Amino acid sequence: MAQPDSKKIFFENLSGAGKAIAVLTSGGDAQGMNGAVRAVVRMGLYVGAKVYFIHEGYQGMVDGGDNIKEATWESVSSMLQLGGTVIGSARCKEFRTHEGRLKAAHNLVQRGITNLCVIGGDGSLTGANLFKEEWSGLLNELVEQGLIEADAVQKYSALHIVGMVGSIDNDFCGTDMTIGTDSALHRIIEVVDAIMTTAQSHQRTFVLEVMGRHCGYLALVSGLACGADWVLIPEMPPEDGWEEKMCQKLSANRAGMKRLNIIIVAEGAIDRNNKPITTEYVKNLVVKCLGFDTRVTILGHVQRGGTPSAFDRILASRMGVEAVLALLETTANTPACVVSLCGNQSVRVPLMECVQMTQEVQKAMDQKRFEEAVKLRGRSFENNLKTYKLLAHRKPESELPTSNFNVAVLNVGAPAAGMNAAVRSAVRVGISEGHKMFAVSDGFEGFYKGQIKEVKWGDVGGWTGQGGSLLGTKRTLPAKHVEKIAEQMRKHNINALLIIGGFEAFESLLQLYEARANYEEFCIPMCMLPATISNNVPGTDLSIGADTALNAIVETCDRIKQSASGTKRRVFIIETMGGYCGYLATVGGLASGADAAYIYEEPFDIKELQANVEHLTEKMKTSIQRGLVLRNENCNENYTTDFIYQLYSEEGRGVFDCRKNVLGHMQQGGAPSPFDRNFGTKISAKAMQWVSKKLVETFRQGRVFANTEDSCCLLGMRRRTLVFQPVVQLKDETDFVIPKEQWWLKLRPLMKILAKYKTSYDVSDSGQLEHVVHNRPKDSDASVAIKCRDGRHGGGKQKLLKALCAAPTMIYVTASRWRQRTVRSALCPGSLSPL
Repeated sequence: MAQPDSKKIFFENLSGAGKAIAVLTSGGDAQGMNGAVRAVVRMGLYVGAKVYFIHEGYQGMVDGGDNIKEATWESVSSMLQLGGTVIGSARCKEFRTHEGRLKAAHNLVQRGITNLCVIGGDGSLTGANLFKEEWSGLLNELVEQGLIEADAVQKYSALHIVGMVGSIDNDFCGTDMTIGTDSALHRIIEVVDAIMTTAQSHQRTFVLEVMGRHCGYLALVSGLACGADWVLIPEMPPEDGWEEKMCQKLSANRAGMKRLNIIIVAEGAIDRNNKPITTEYVKNLVVKCLGFDTRVTILGHVQRGGTPSAFDRILASRMGVEAVLALLETTANTPACVVSLCGNQSVRVPLMECVQMTQEVQKAMDQKRFEEAVKLRGRSFENNLKTYKLLAHRKPESELPTSNFNVAVLNVGAPAAGMNAAVRSAVRVGISEGHKMFAVSDGFEGFYKGQIKEVKWGDVGGWTGQGGSLLGTKRTLPAKHVEKIAEQMRKHNINALLIIGGFEAFESLLQLYEARANYEEFCIPMCMLPATISNNVPGTDLSIGADTALNAIVETCDRIKQSASGTKRRVFIIETMGGYCGYLATVGGLASGADAAYIYEEPFDIKELQANVEHLTEKMKTSIQRGLVLRNENCNENYTTDFIYQLYSEEGRGVFDCRKNVLGHMQQGGAPSPFDRNFGTKISAKAMQWVSKKLVETFRQGRVFANTEDSCCLLGMRRRTLVFQPVVQLKDETDFVIPKEQWWLKLRPLMKILAKYKTSYDVSDSGQLEHVVHNRPKDSDASVAIKCRDGRHGGGKQKLLKALCAAPTMIYVTASRWRQRTVRSALCPGSLSPL
């Protein structure tokens, strides 16, 4: 690892000695809560704090006794893959009373606990904030009653609260994603995919009810991810007369040879008069008006069960670590905060600001201000809704614009789950923009051979849930065939190009850009979408397909570890794909609780291998019975998987035995995850809108001519925002093996810490306290992201106020360090939440 930078703040400087931290899960349960509990316990112990479980939520805090137990490192082993919450969750009426909170305060003071990590929904977090505000008064009462000594008031004067939101509904404002939401989407999509096969067999219509009493996120995103015919959500009730429109659409789809219809209803769906829309009502409507064979499926609590997804495990682990850091940095005046996710970054937001904005959403819905309710949910929710409408509701031919532009779309490189969702989105958005869409089979190999055909709206129906690449994809680069490709572009009058693929796609776009000097056919808008399980494309933090591969790795690791449940002391050596990029090994290791992950980016030697063996040997002598080691396929040409397996087997002889497994191409297969379906769909829609804009800008004198750098771009996610970046400018960010800077390398110390290694951890980039501000826009729909300075350097606070007045929906604003920090828009133009 690189040597510590003296300018950075390292974890060793943040001591938790003498502090006591308690963690509880309250309200409902959500997949991933156990991962958050594990991270809090292990990070707390790592810094020298005492950590306590509070079983059964606030009820356990009120009852005390054995409900509050000290946690050990081993007590959170083998819980990362478990759904629900192993420390229990309960709703507690007594805690809502002053007497109940007095009992809870007494139980905490007896154990010296003044730091609470609360994992729950808005009700649980609101209760925690009230508890914090009353804390000093409660201690004084306890002194008066003779239950604690007078000096305890001074010693335990302040209660510090940090929250994490565990809710499958994703109904909490201030975070892009709550713990459990992605796993719930996995359950929904699994059911929808299964239902679609039986529905197609019988030509049936299925009406599915998903959870979401006050929030339609699950319904909306699952509808987007499976290409549902109709979605009903509480934030945006359908217009009056929706029944007739819905039946017309179902009838048209069936007439277009579609054998099934899927309607998704959120349990809290309402009409414009705030009257509930039930699944039975929808079913009876379809049967009465169309006579279709219709069935109802209510998913219920199956959505809250099962194993947490890779995304939720990583999110929970990152949030748990961040929560401990936040508790270490609190002072008496620090407000209770929530650890949130914004784009790909952790942030801390004052708890009550989030709660108040969440309550505003419901107030807006109750008052029938539905447009505002959608905006209050955040730009991600709003973009999901717009994208769904764009893709699901086809305009009549007479209403479509006529652009007379031809756009070609192709896949390049290895297949990645989610490619088909991206192609479907591109085709349908392109048709909605008035373009003719052409599909190229087998990448550039098919391009120069003339395997190009026009595709219509219905040709890509049902593509969202299909794995692999239905267009076909090859690794062939265009450089050797530019003349033939240019000829085919002339023949089909191709005016723009959308390439979906991995590093080969990036190289291809660079070659086409360079070919502009000799072939005017390539002087057109060209855009690339990153799609590779390796996640090794420069210019983006995330790629289509990587999440599906991660889930395949994590599910397999779970099964492999389970295979040793009857065998004591066994270590598994797992080889992952990824080429020279260690993303899958590192993030897969964090999500599966690995003890080590060997990657190309961090060179290692025999001494480090030996140290890892010794570390595992020590752990195996305690109650830890299974070990997991991941190895990226190209991490080292000499230290192969066989070599590491043999080394561990020999050095661990008498303490543990070893098994090895090469996961291989199973990581590339399978149906795409909800994340990859949604990510591919949304960035493809955005790319096509960019293409349309560029076509108009570059159309002069009857032809398209674009030769500037910014007309040949990669669309990638950078921290919080989706950005278009000229590919020629990204050349310097890669050595054409791997990107030079990769955000996920910062997760490696977390994996090591949670595996009980001593390591340096840079906290200078950890979440800062930021404020959530909402402004109701009238005319403008553009967000802002400005740099802010103090009054001595340009009137930063005045600029900030102007920014807040201009910005719609929601922005995050740093609470301090005016000269150092950037006023960052949480949902800038193009911003994309994880789902």
